Amino acid sequence: MADVEGEAIEYKQWAHPSPRAVFLLVHGLGAHAGRWDTAGDFFAQKGISSYAIELKNFNSTDDRPYFFRDIYAKILRLHQIVTKEHPGKPVFLVGESMGAISALLVISREQGLFSGLICLSPAFASHIKPIPIKQLKIAPTPFYKPNKQFKLPFDSAMCTRDADYIKKMDEDPREYRTVSAKLILDLLLAQTRSRNLKAKIKLPVLFLLAGEDKLVDPGAARKIFNSMKVKDKKLVEFPGMYHALSIDLGKEKVFEEMSRWVEERI
Repeated sequence: MADVEGEAIEYKQWAHPSPRAVFLLVHGLGAHAGRWDTAGDFFAQKGISSYAIELKNFNSTDDRPYFFRDIYAKILRLHQIVTKEHPGKPVFLVGESMGAISALLVISREQGLFSGLICLSPAFASHIKPIPIKQLKIAPTPFYKPNKQFKLPFDSAMCTRDADYIKKMDEDPREYRTVSAKLILDLLLAQTRSRNLKAKIKLPVLFLLAGEDKLVDPGAARKIFNSMKVKDKKLVEFPGMYHALSIDLGKEKVFEEMSRWVEERI
């Protein structure tokens, strides 16, 4: 935990004594910074230090700002810590699922702070469609009862094929499975905004997609990727892999792709 400009933020760090680059990692909805443990260790061995922001308040009932504004501020504060500890080193912003939307929103406004953007299974559109009656019940809720809680419509087995990690997720109190109505609304607005930002991205971009994603629609990510005007962009799909690429079986292939892509740009 660190205190930057008066407010404490939580994060995890995997350090290399003399890194060639730094990853700033943003996890997805209902997850936590510990999801990046294997990735952080892998990248440290490749000469890349990693810092993973810890996001909470998925089911918050307080009066904090909208969730994505809070993420934006936390990412910028963690960036200050990263650049203070590693002055002059290239920093790449990495987001998974909802974290990829967060990363894209930040990059669109703060491109001068980063050397590139990596999106794992970006959640631009969901595969999970609530039945119409549920949509009718949820739609007005953020306006008259913003703190009402809803159960997330997925389980651990939809995130990864790793049976051991599924058990670990199910037993981990850091794994959230409920969200507030105001977060649902904020996520929908963030998805809409992210689809309209593709022309603004000028930095190198890497999209990594799961071939058997049970949670989000990879087609939406391909469409956004193809419409991006940036010249330095790359999309890689991993056949058979599930949504949470950072914890699924075969994740080492994903990490190798990320580290190789970064090496080519530093």
